[in-house]
Amino acid sequence: MILGYARVSTKDQNLDGQRDALTAAGAERIFADTITGTARIRPELDRLLSELRSGDVVVVTKYDRLARSLKDLLEIVDMIQAQGAGFRSLAEDIDTTSSAGRLVFHVFASIAQFERERIVERTKEGLAAARKRGRVGGRPPALTTAQKVEVKRMRDVELRPIPEIAELFNVSTKTIRRVV
Repeated sequence: MILGYARVSTKDQNLDGQRDALTAAGAERIFADTITGTARIRPELDRLLSELRSGDVVVVTKYDRLARSLKDLLEIVDMIQAQGAGFRSLAEDIDTTSSAGRLVFHVFASIAQFERERIVERTKEGLAAARKRGRVGGRPPALTTAQKVEVKRMRDVELRPIPEIAELFNVSTKTIRRVV
């Protein structure tokens, strides 16, 4: 049996295009979620996986409808294959029901992993270069050096409670605790 899976991230988006493509690909049943791909719990995907039988094929319009990360995609495809079923992505022309399709899937996954690692390397290189030029990323400190001195004085000399000091400086009590 061919089982389709469709997903959109928000209620504003429409599943019709994915449903049409899956029906044209021969999907006899279509499971659809309206939820972000990064969500760990996708009720319809979980239902699809629980109903899979040996010989079934899970079809998606694009692999990113099934998973957001390579790790997630590999895990889901492994679950599908562990149940004796196949995976097919229409846009990427991936079909794990054949040995050639499995090879293409793993090559594709390896290239995607390589590209992700290169992006991480380039990001780290860019941050290091920025640091060498004196640029520092991140959020600016909530309190200046002078304010930190005043916070310590208020706490140590005036014995004011931390919540009161936090309110005076319009910061969280956690920020004050880090200072004192």
